[in-house]
Amino acid sequence: MTKKKIGFIGCGNMAHAIISGILAAGILRPEEIVASNHTSPKLEAAKAEFGIEITMDNRKAAAESQILVLAVKPQSCMKVISEIAGNVPEKSVIVTLMPGKTLAQLEEMFGRQLKIIRAMPNTPALVREGMTALCPNALVTEEELAEVVRIFSSFGKAEVVDESMMDAVVAVSGSSPAYVFLLIEAMADAAVAGGMKRSQAYTFAAQAVLGSAKMVLKTGKHPAELKDMVCSPAGTTIEAVAALEKDGFRSAVIDAMRACMEKSRSL
Repeated sequence: MTKKKIGFIGCGNMAHAIISGILAAGILRPEEIVASNHTSPKLEAAKAEFGIEITMDNRKAAAESQILVLAVKPQSCMKVISEIAGNVPEKSVIVTLMPGKTLAQLEEMFGRQLKIIRAMPNTPALVREGMTALCPNALVTEEELAEVVRIFSSFGKAEVVDESMMDAVVAVSGSSPAYVFLLIEAMADAAVAGGMKRSQAYTFAAQAVLGSAKMVLKTGKHPAELKDMVCSPAGTTIEAVAALEKDGFRSAVIDAMRACMEKSRSL
């Protein structure tokens, strides 16, 4: 049996993003990666694009991987875990991408103590601008955690958080791209109403959001300070900000995130 550095059960968009980031960063070679999936088209596409090993046998992928990423939907996790539980080597590190499943619940599903890390990436991982939260159980060593952080940092940023923060992570990064897409769409709609071509409006709106986010990350300044820099006295921006405040913009965002956290807790 040839040991692989990392294996994936599930070969959808998120697995694709992770594999792409790993290879682009030179962290691993294609021959060090194996992926399995319940259907072959996605596997064949991954093999053609990345040159990795593929298999339809989840047990084989589990048995061969030093790091095993479960990139399956929450409703499928119990079936997959029961299938592979006896094939996961004791020294392997399991990384799950499933919201709502705690470390204790995952250990119970496997029926034994294993090294498990909960991960919550988001869809911008597809363009290597992802944000991932990682939460290990007590069996994961510092060296193993550092390796997983390095892997998930290959397609964006990755940080270790306490498990109690995972529902907040779902709201602030896991689901939040949808809020930002709504904002971009609304901004573009207004620009179109002002006479701009729609394709151009999306470019202007999206680039403004991208640039603003980079200013927060690069400058380290408080968002309120950056906002004040744009709001000239008696200017156009403060009028827009006043209208947003009148319509409860920040309260709506906070309420949305609270609803998201409550849903995450109930999964």
